[in-house]
Amino acid sequence: MSRDATRRPRGSTRLTRAGRFGVAELRLSMAAPRPAAGLTSEWRLVDGLRTHTRRGADPATGAPPVVLVHGLAVSHRYLTPLAVALAATHAVYVPDLPGFGLTQRPRGAYDVQRHAEHLAAWLAAYRLPPVCLVGHSFGAEVAAALAANHPDAVRALVLAGPTSDPSARSRRALVGRWLVDNVREAPLQAPVLARDVWNARPWRVFATLSHSVHNTIEEDLVRITARTMVLTGERDPIAPARWREQVTRLLPDADLVVVPGAAHNVATTDPTAVTVAIRHLLAPHSALTDR
Repeated sequence: MSRDATRRPRGSTRLTRAGRFGVAELRLSMAAPRPAAGLTSEWRLVDGLRTHTRRGADPATGAPPVVLVHGLAVSHRYLTPLAVALAATHAVYVPDLPGFGLTQRPRGAYDVQRHAEHLAAWLAAYRLPPVCLVGHSFGAEVAAALAANHPDAVRALVLAGPTSDPSARSRRALVGRWLVDNVREAPLQAPVLARDVWNARPWRVFATLSHSVHNTIEEDLVRITARTMVLTGERDPIAPARWREQVTRLLPDADLVVVPGAAHNVATTDPTAVTVAIRHLLAPHSALTDR
């Protein structure tokens, strides 16, 4: 592993070893809006909504900015360990989608396409150059829609544990897979989830779940032109082997990376491995291989 992959930004919190989510990660994830580990919070008005973003300082390395897009029922919080890991080499932004985390709650629950358009407006508000867009779970659906509809905004794309597998495209089936995954995850992630569900309200989580299972992500995947990495945990029941391989085949220019031993929340529990994979994707002449 390179020195860059292990270097921590000044003032950061020492996290537990890769593959875990311990007390240090829990405290860091729940810190916003207070500054912590080099991350700060800010709000901007985007399409009429006061939108919260957790961000790191620009390390001035010349590397493209990385935007992390959270999944269903959650927020920037669980992606904080990954943001800290990436911040040594990239300007990192973790916006809360409308209705989630610390972003203003709109009257209704946005579907995938409306979330993608809000995120496109957020990119325009920040005047960012083409970014590396990293979407996890439901966030991968949003990221795929944005990359398909706004190709000039996306330099590279990471779809981590993408939903939703056509073989389980119903609320009951997806919740069932989530329950299986829950027993494979680090227990200290539970307080983060509880806080995020409270912020969003259970009705919004349920409505967004309905939008997810009715979204045919395949229609967006085939239109994506950005260099893409499909990244999953080896033990991820929500994005199982057959589905992640199908996603990779549908994308015009993609590679598959599987993190050994990890479950669905690989971006949270193994941020070191995910950071290395993202840096590899963005390196000149990278050639990722299935792991």
